Amino acid sequence: MAVYHTCFTIQSKMQVTFDDITERVIEAAADSKIINGILLVYSQHTSCSVLIQEDSEGETYKHIPYILQDTVNCLEKIIPTCEYEGQYLHPGTYHIQQAQKLRQEEKAWGLNTDGHIKSSIMGRSETIPIVDGEVILGEFGRIYFADFDKTRARERKVHIQIIGE
Repeated sequence: MAVYHTCFTIQSKMQVTFDDITERVIEAAADSKIINGILLVYSQHTSCSVLIQEDSEGETYKHIPYILQDTVNCLEKIIPTCEYEGQYLHPGTYHIQQAQKLRQEEKAWGLNTDGHIKSSIMGRSETIPIVDGEVILGEFGRIYFADFDKTRARERKVHIQIIGE
């Protein structure tokens, strides 16, 4: 059994973003030379997600596919955007103090609790079969990397691990 790993980066913005990473994942599967196996796409970031959804063939002015904007709208109803200190229990005073002291973070960066909760609900990975050299996504399936943290732009990593033969 072979194991293949690769990683690439995405630059996030100060808004919810969804990057279509389908072609990069398919390219990684081809590079792996694994014909039959399991492909894992994973985000190490706790306010990001990886998800499979259909291609909406239309997008908002902020370049979010309609089906994914619908997802954001639904999530917003149960997990409102964190706009002020104390709206959620996290991060709390101690966490903010530690973030400033140890990582030179700004206080406002702590207003991302909604992103963490949305990520935990949506999931940080997808597992996809590879059969006869083909990544099985279905007719309309696309792989998206979502960043729910709107407090700052930064570089994010996407990991791909493939196991098979």
